[in-house]
Amino acid sequence: MKLRYAGHSCFIISASKKIVIDQMPPGDNIDADIVLLTHAHGDHLGDHPEKFRRVYAVHELASWLSAKGVDARGMNIGGTVTDGDVEITMVRAEHSSSIMENGVPVYMGEPCGFIIRTEGITIYHAGDTGLFSDMNLIRSLYHPDVALLPAGGLYTMGPAEAMMAAEFVGAPLVIPMHYNTFPAIQQDLTGFKKAIEETTAMKVELLQPGNELTL
Repeated sequence: MKLRYAGHSCFIISASKKIVIDQMPPGDNIDADIVLLTHAHGDHLGDHPEKFRRVYAVHELASWLSAKGVDARGMNIGGTVTDGDVEITMVRAEHSSSIMENGVPVYMGEPCGFIIRTEGITIYHAGDTGLFSDMNLIRSLYHPDVALLPAGGLYTMGPAEAMMAAEFVGAPLVIPMHYNTFPAIQQDLTGFKKAIEETTAMKVELLQPGNELTL
């Protein structure tokens, strides 16, 4: 299995199916078999959501996409679906979710994270979120191998909170996201990596957009 970081919060899993999580503009991965959307903000929905082949999202966002002709399948927190050999569970996130229509924000349901299981590997994509103690339950219930955690601050948790989130989740591999995309979320995470790797058995990968790992 390959895991590629496309930038911001967008990751591409290449396994038996191509899975894109939180498409980022300019939207060059609309050929994915599965698109997972953690919430409706434009930096996660992408430029061309109407072209997605199949989407899993929270009910309200899925309904909005369905009205645009997308094969969008609604879920909600705690629910699990199976698509071929991919199992997807929607989990809690602490954030907000809306789209702008005619200059007005329109509520699009609760934000979420995802647990993705395929080819014997479990990946946790936290979505945009602050720290919350129920991340301990993600460790107890799902035992993720990889944790994709926001660390940019301002709109999500920053490095200090992300460090505690990593400890709560307990995944052997931690990959920060949602940082350095624009000045307001600029972070130097070398200290984050050093602190985690020197005090725990976890490994941190600071991926640059376009970097790919074999899991």
